[in-house]
Amino acid sequence: MTEPRARWQLTAGMVVAALAALKLLLHLYAGRYYGYFVDELYNLALARHLDWGYVDVAPMIALIGRGELTLFGNSLSAIRLAPALAGAGLVLLTGAIARELGGRRFAQGLAALCVLLAPGILALDHFLNVNAFEPLCWMGCALLLVRIVNTGNEKLWLYFGVLAGLGLETKHSMLIFGFALVAGLALTPQRKHLFSRWLLLAGLLAFLLFLPNLLWNIQHHFPFLELQENIRRDGRNVSLSLASFFGQETLAMLPLSAPIWIAGLWWLLRGRYRALAFAWAIAAAIIFAMNPRTYYLFPAFPMLFAAGAVQFEAWLARPRLAWIKPVWCALMVLMGALLAPTLLPILPPETYIRYAKATHLQPPPIENARLGPLPQLFADQFGWEDMAAAVARVYHSLPADIRARTAIFGQNYGQAGAIDLFGLKSGLQPAISGHQNYFLWGPRGASGESMIVMAGSQPDLESKFASVRRVAHVGHPYAMPYEHFDIFYCQGLKLSLADAWPKVKNWH
Repeated sequence: MTEPRARWQLTAGMVVAALAALKLLLHLYAGRYYGYFVDELYNLALARHLDWGYVDVAPMIALIGRGELTLFGNSLSAIRLAPALAGAGLVLLTGAIARELGGRRFAQGLAALCVLLAPGILALDHFLNVNAFEPLCWMGCALLLVRIVNTGNEKLWLYFGVLAGLGLETKHSMLIFGFALVAGLALTPQRKHLFSRWLLLAGLLAFLLFLPNLLWNIQHHFPFLELQENIRRDGRNVSLSLASFFGQETLAMLPLSAPIWIAGLWWLLRGRYRALAFAWAIAAAIIFAMNPRTYYLFPAFPMLFAAGAVQFEAWLARPRLAWIKPVWCALMVLMGALLAPTLLPILPPETYIRYAKATHLQPPPIENARLGPLPQLFADQFGWEDMAAAVARVYHSLPADIRARTAIFGQNYGQAGAIDLFGLKSGLQPAISGHQNYFLWGPRGASGESMIVMAGSQPDLESKFASVRRVAHVGHPYAMPYEHFDIFYCQGLKLSLADAWPKVKNWH
């Protein structure tokens, strides 16, 4: 009996590995018609300023970015390798969860296929951002919990603690899933695992790993909480009803995958892994109550895919139902191929615009902002290099002695990040800004006597400077409308920049 089982395990592993490789290749291919995403510009700036915390993100993304810059450089293909590998890793991890839940070849392959085809996951795994790495921490903890339930090996809590601590250093929403898992255990007969001394040690490990970031937040008065409150007060995020929220989750996970993850939730609720079902429901309730963006719940779906695939495998075990397996998978692939171009930049912009008009498929908005011809996820990949070039022309038009004393101010981290990435080749000074962590980096020694200001209102600038001249205009046709703006050359700040700096704070 051992030899056939070994062959079967190898075959299941090959299926999952092939799907993971396909996802990796898809990400390496996509994006060739586009540029850096706005968040990538900011994350690369963070990578050049390693710290134990930042206003809006935990420190892991900066460490990953620094590693990529050091090893591979700052090209698009270089900085997008790590998120692509993380996406492929999530496919492998989901297959492993299905195996641990008792799934055989079809279940493991179906679970992996669900992750591969989910449009929302495809979008987030494509560029350098924290959301590409967060699911590995969530689902790694879920896999360890299943292993603890299956084997009774309480020492696995130590690995859980390490992974949870790393998850907290990756994204603070690890707190949501960690709490949901513990609460889920408390609501089931598996609560006995909560009384293990190994769990206490795991909690200590997680706390110690998170402690540097916690101390940084205490030292800076928890800027992340201030930022989140500002976002809620300004109404920047699209507000969704419960039906709209789960409608968008269903679309983002692929509509034909919905029966699988719903079946997975039902299957988990009926069995010994009920804690995972409760954890998903608790995490979903917390995230919906916070009114954040829908992608906050994406990391919790792979375990439902795995459980649902196990249930589908059992339902379709009878020979007369075997035909459903290839048909359903083929339909999923067809639907995935239809939706993928709406969230993954695999089509040239002109082709995408024609495709969207022909199919009437558009990704739902995530922010209350006016759009141009492209959705925000694509539009935010255009205009940055042109913007830096326009600033460079203004900068080099100044006398040499003035250039040395000229600061470049960006209204947001995209503008500042573009100067920091592309402007170095043109001899520009590093940018300054009041947005997010740029505010904490301060004016970098600038006095305010000579400044190039990107965007802003001329009357407002004239109230602050002795002289203001409009010197250029930028606006890539595919960029977000708010990134079409004037560039001003300003002289004679009426206050010293150090005194004026608190007023430029922009945590939104």
